[in-house]
Amino acid sequence: MKKYTLESYARRLREAHLLVKGQFPEIKDTIITGLTFNSKDVTPGTLFICKGASFREEYLVDAIQRGAVCYVSETLYHSVDAPAILVSDIRRSMPYLADLYFGAPATQLHLTGVTGTKGKSTTTYYLKSILDDYLNSRNEPESAVISSIDTYDGVIRKESRLTTPESVELMRHFRNAVDSHIDFLTMEVSSQALKYNRVDEITFDVGIFMNISEDHISPIEHPTMEDYFASKLRLFSQTRTALVCSDTDRFEDVMEAAGESDRVITFGTREGSDVYGYEIRKVGTETHFRVRCDRFDEEFILTVPGLFNVQNALAAIAAANIYGIPVEYIRSGLYRARSKGRMESFTSEDGKIIAIVDYAHNKLSFETLFSSMKEEYPDRSIVAVFGCPGKKALVRRKDLGTIAGQYCKKVYLCAEDPGEEPVEEISRDIAQYITCPVEMIEDRGEAIRAAIAAAEEPTLILITGKGDETRQKYGNVYVDCKSDIELTKEALGL
Repeated sequence: MKKYTLESYARRLREAHLLVKGQFPEIKDTIITGLTFNSKDVTPGTLFICKGASFREEYLVDAIQRGAVCYVSETLYHSVDAPAILVSDIRRSMPYLADLYFGAPATQLHLTGVTGTKGKSTTTYYLKSILDDYLNSRNEPESAVISSIDTYDGVIRKESRLTTPESVELMRHFRNAVDSHIDFLTMEVSSQALKYNRVDEITFDVGIFMNISEDHISPIEHPTMEDYFASKLRLFSQTRTALVCSDTDRFEDVMEAAGESDRVITFGTREGSDVYGYEIRKVGTETHFRVRCDRFDEEFILTVPGLFNVQNALAAIAAANIYGIPVEYIRSGLYRARSKGRMESFTSEDGKIIAIVDYAHNKLSFETLFSSMKEEYPDRSIVAVFGCPGKKALVRRKDLGTIAGQYCKKVYLCAEDPGEEPVEEISRDIAQYITCPVEMIEDRGEAIRAAIAAAEEPTLILITGKGDETRQKYGNVYVDCKSDIELTKEALGL
């Protein structure tokens, strides 16, 4: 990978009209050998980025002591004797710096970006499964993925913390994928990533818009629904082929925004969709459906619970169709597709209890999950185990409580990344909207065990929010914990 001089980075920022001032004449020809915003990752020759509302001057001091040759910032720190590049907007600057440092890796990949209020993770893994079946048939490396569940780039395989990483980390993953001879990368694109410029300087070959519903409205996320919606729509301004779900709310508005892309294709269960799903039916534990598009009219099968997953499958089929993947691999990929922590089903030995672990955590995903499960398991009582995060997406508390109360025999409220807010306060806030019996148990494991132990009749237990995650956010730190999958299997004795 080619290395560039400090002057090259300043020039790139100047061309983007972001450079305010550069103070480094005597070291302008210094070769930059590292780029980071984490002082702990600094090595000699690093260009250090001062970013974030919580940034403190001591981080810069640490970076300089570790060998940073210059820093990029919106603020000049007079107490630090080090060269500086001053910019007007640090977040807009980061993608330019990362793109240059990592050698424009996005241009060397087939990139698919998926956005929407629900279904991003499942769609991402459905498409990955299809691509991997196809690539395996050609003896090529598996595709890369960046999601809210985990990340794989050919070098790194790890559980994720952010749906979409910061641009420097994102470009590093792209570079790892390119160097690992990976051709395809599928990723979730969050509204926060679009709003705060994490995916700038990236053009997606395929951009998928799943749906829109009120979520992430809070003082630290999106101030209004319109801000949230507008942020999602920004995906189209950097997409070659836009895929739009015809079943989404505000379809006309989405289609108008999608006009910024080079090409627009619709998918969904609405008659007239370019990729049209129909004859959707349950066959035992499987979901069968047909798809008609310009290339084929074929039947497909999903082995994951939830009729609503057909919509996610249609998005993946539409994307695979763009890439020219043969139908046989689309079919086989969907049949074996799994997304860790998404609609994972476990049954007790006596068959009395079915427990489903899922990441559902907002109004749209809750309504879709609960209504679908009521239809698919009409003879079972429904019990829910869930919580809400601290100090964000506050509207969820009313929405999730109201929906759970409509469908459940009983609800168990527990911790779900409470952060700096007491779990008891969050649970009380949710409980006021629930119309069925409620029990508040802070520890998730205890709540799951209590729900399973109390089941006296054929019961469906929906355990939502955390899926396969193995960390809980308390305060400003992440604490290791068992995943809902582990806890559920233990409680069922599996």
